[in-house]
Amino acid sequence: MVSRNGSRSQSGLSRKRITAGALGYPGMNPMGIKQASYLLHLQTRGKGLYEFTGQVTSWLRERGADNGLLTILCQHTSASLVIQENADPDVMTDLEDFFSRLVPEDSRLYRHMIEGSDDMPAHIRAALTQTQLSIPVVEGRMALGTWQGVYLFEHRAGGHRRSVLLHLMGE
Repeated sequence: MVSRNGSRSQSGLSRKRITAGALGYPGMNPMGIKQASYLLHLQTRGKGLYEFTGQVTSWLRERGADNGLLTILCQHTSASLVIQENADPDVMTDLEDFFSRLVPEDSRLYRHMIEGSDDMPAHIRAALTQTQLSIPVVEGRMALGTWQGVYLFEHRAGGHRRSVLLHLMGE
């Protein structure tokens, strides 16, 4: 099939090359895109939300990127990531309480018990939240709202050393 702009496609869908200039970024050099990664380790003391916005902000400042996209990945299946209010600690307590009611630690409910009675509920809580976040970086800063912070949500009862990968693509 032939599309209106003359390009051919076997599926019938037209294919059009989109350039940076076509997206409203005249003069943008695609070769100016840089990438950087950093493995951040966070020590938890058991269930709860652990803010690490400041550590991410410091790392971004060191990179010197002006604009881009930051990906944050939690490399675990029993902890997760959330963007949440960082002004009122009651928000954290309410979230923890809600997840405890939603996914109770009751050994009669689960088969997977090899790592303890809190492990399977932790996997479920992680599955219901996120293990990866994508955050725009604008003028060298994460484009978070006024009361937003980046948190590791520990779902296990005991303390753990958690690995969180930061990956920045930007200019």
